[in-house]
Amino acid sequence: MALKLLRSSWILLLFLLLQSQVIIAQENTNTNKFRQLKTELATPNDYRNASGAPGHEYWQNEADYKIAVELDDKTQKITGEETITYHNNSPDALDYLWLQLDQNMRAKDSDTYKVRTNDKLEPSERGGERATFRSIKQQMASDFDGGFKMQSVKSTDGKDLNYTINKTMMRIDLEKALAPGASISFNIAWWYNINDRMKMGGRSGYEYFEEDDNYLYTIAQFFPRMCVYNDIEGWQNKQFLGRGEFTVPFGDYEVSITVPSDHLVSATGTLSNSEEVLTKAQIDRFEKAKKSTTDVVIIATQAEAEKREKSKSSKKQTWTFKADNVRDFAFASSRKFIWDAMAVEQADGTTVMAMSMYPKEGNPLWEQYSTKAVAHTLKWYSHYTFSYPYPVAWSINAARIGMEYPMICFNFGRPEEDKTYSERTKYGMIGVIIHEVGHNYFPMIVNSDERQWTWMDEGLNTFVQFLAEQQWERNYPSRRGPANKIVDYMKGDKENISPIMTNSESIWQFGNNAYGKPATALNILRETVMGRELFDHAFKTYCQRWMFKHPSPADFFRTMEDASAVDLDWFWRGWFYTIDHVDIAMENVKWFRIDTKNPDTDFVAKRKEREQAPKNISEIRNKEAIAQTQDEIDRSIRDFYTTYDPLETNILDKEKYNKYISSLSEEERKLVLAGDNFYEITFKNKGGLVMPIILQFEFTDGTSEVQYIPAEIWKKQNEEVTKTFVHKKEVKSIVLDPYLETADTDTDNNYFPRKQQLNRFELYKQRSYWNSGENPMQRSKRAKEKAGTN
Repeated sequence: MALKLLRSSWILLLFLLLQSQVIIAQENTNTNKFRQLKTELATPNDYRNASGAPGHEYWQNEADYKIAVELDDKTQKITGEETITYHNNSPDALDYLWLQLDQNMRAKDSDTYKVRTNDKLEPSERGGERATFRSIKQQMASDFDGGFKMQSVKSTDGKDLNYTINKTMMRIDLEKALAPGASISFNIAWWYNINDRMKMGGRSGYEYFEEDDNYLYTIAQFFPRMCVYNDIEGWQNKQFLGRGEFTVPFGDYEVSITVPSDHLVSATGTLSNSEEVLTKAQIDRFEKAKKSTTDVVIIATQAEAEKREKSKSSKKQTWTFKADNVRDFAFASSRKFIWDAMAVEQADGTTVMAMSMYPKEGNPLWEQYSTKAVAHTLKWYSHYTFSYPYPVAWSINAARIGMEYPMICFNFGRPEEDKTYSERTKYGMIGVIIHEVGHNYFPMIVNSDERQWTWMDEGLNTFVQFLAEQQWERNYPSRRGPANKIVDYMKGDKENISPIMTNSESIWQFGNNAYGKPATALNILRETVMGRELFDHAFKTYCQRWMFKHPSPADFFRTMEDASAVDLDWFWRGWFYTIDHVDIAMENVKWFRIDTKNPDTDFVAKRKEREQAPKNISEIRNKEAIAQTQDEIDRSIRDFYTTYDPLETNILDKEKYNKYISSLSEEERKLVLAGDNFYEITFKNKGGLVMPIILQFEFTDGTSEVQYIPAEIWKKQNEEVTKTFVHKKEVKSIVLDPYLETADTDTDNNYFPRKQQLNRFELYKQRSYWNSGENPMQRSKRAKEKAGTN
């Protein structure tokens, strides 16, 4: 019995030892920054394959809409009716359908107000002990009577359908499950009050111009619309709280918009009744614009807009637009609109109309830049992705907003009242137009899940925006893209930083996280990790694979690797799944040469080193303080060692050297005789984010050389590595990350020898004489006026 117990104890002990080894092995594996992403990504299947492409059984549902809405310019109200036809292309029978009611975010009992706290605000918006007006206001329910007012939900034969409204979502219960491959149509009637964007904010709404008593409407999320049902998570019916944007299926739209007869309307799609709503002069000008690929053609002039501002027509007019294979619909309407356009010829032979509408308050900026910026965006986004597949792209001027929808976007940017403007206003306007028009590609065509993953549209779009901006003007002042522009964020307080792979509603520092960091990551991939040729091919492959489809993060990660043969799991893990930052330091540099034992060269070099070596203080002072040493007074005490110099060569030294050389192999002899310089450099990864090591060596003869070491140098040692570099020439200095490619947050430790950083301080005065509040155009004008009086 004792023997049996002893044997059992040994077996248990052995089992525990083996288990501990497994745990240790797992822990070691889990700390390896180059481990694969297999456990983080969904398992490939028939719908989405391992290469990142749609699988052979990929499917997606569709929703077609026929909508009629009326905009009441007196009460600022939208009234609408729609027929939705939903196509179930999935392999699943659907017992109910989910729709989005985005306007309900503005209902008085909306969760948007309820869930806001000081802690939920960005750090710069917190009230602390003295709460800011903004932080208090954001947490209070609004007096505005917002939200959809549902009037009816019926089948096409007039029967009431059972439905349940859960905040910003509505479920329609079907009498009979919608079978795979089947379709269903139903009707909805509703109305809602339009919000004042200038007071309440929002992605859509109206702007009131008190001077001429007119409104400018930018209208979106104005109709109940279908949620996405997909193979990843079924219904995407996550509540809309305001930040996470929209996930919607593709479909065909026919939308009739009734507005005052003196309004101009722009919208998703093409106008199908132009002869009913446009004047002959406008139609003729539009035909001219279709042929103009270099100049912008004014279709509705500023003088005409100013005349309409005063007309205040009581009549109504209906504009009808049709759009095929779009995921959403939006429109803008105002009697204040100026309208211009030009044609954009694409590489595939198609022609797209780039167009803008804007009030007179937007000029001269908008007439000069907007439509040309639209055309520029289409050209360069198509270059990096695919030809723009839609017939039109609109840019609409609306104060304090940048928001996108298929074929139409709303963009800020206006000059001062004296028609001057700052550099920030100009480039901010051009940048937002490029960005919002660029959203036609991400997510309007490459239709990612915005409610879940903001970075998949904002980050990718911001990256291509940077590429397009640099094509607009050399040294364009892009806000995001280059690695050095994300440094301040990356080295910030980690308590206020989220991984990129964080749900839209939970992100700290939204702009940096969802826009800046992913855009920077892609630019680093393109410039440093992969190179432009490999990156551009892989990125375009992703875009073309997922045109008019619903990609997930895994589809993007896998495609970029599949199309380039570059293992990027370490990069996705570090940049997208962690909050680590880049701080690689040159901790130690040692200079070596092989001891050739050649007295003619080594002895000379050693003598030079001896002469240049620092002298101790006693030796320096004794040279003057001691008039004569004893051996200088009494030379009889001198012997062989008094004057012996071990670095003087003789015939025996040369014979010894020749014997040593002859004993070496051919390969060893070449290495010894080369006389190379060896630099052993220790690098420390202080920030945690592994990156390539880029070094610029400057030599004593004034020349330089750059070496790129792939990130895989860290594959076995994540925290510290030592590598030896061989150069024929003697190195004068070394710089780590010389071209600011890696977003290194501390460049003080990137130099050998250490570089003294220049800092400046400014005498503080209570009153600033440097900032007069003028923009440079105003200052220049005033200076010329003053010079003319002198």
